[in-house]
Amino acid sequence: MSDKIAMTLSSACAIHCFFSPTFILLTSGLFAFSFDNESVHYLILFLAVPVSLYALISGFMNHKTAYFLGVGIFGLFVLILAVALGESFLGEFGEQTLTLIGSFLVVYAHFKNHQACKELDCSCHDETLVN
Repeated sequence: MSDKIAMTLSSACAIHCFFSPTFILLTSGLFAFSFDNESVHYLILFLAVPVSLYALISGFMNHKTAYFLGVGIFGLFVLILAVALGESFLGEFGEQTLTLIGSFLVVYAHFKNHQACKELDCSCHDETLVN
């Protein structure tokens, strides 16, 4: 479950990065409030990093494949770097490129992590919730 949530959050980074300027332009007069673009970046990272680390470490404890853990942590580092350096240092294209690369790496790592755990048939990846 945590791998799926982490993949969703990482995908949200890429979607936010590429589609929020269009969304803001199209809806500029419709909303009485506005989110600061940087606040959204920090919020997504605040949610994505702990969930991703939990899922990747849990998976590693089950399947012992360090490669997925390494790729995921590197992807998170790239996402953090994109937010930390920001558009003012990297430029819009640089920030979007780093965000896309980091998101892809994190999603890939979680997908492979999830597959490896399912192959082991471990209980942490059951599709049904246990009460």
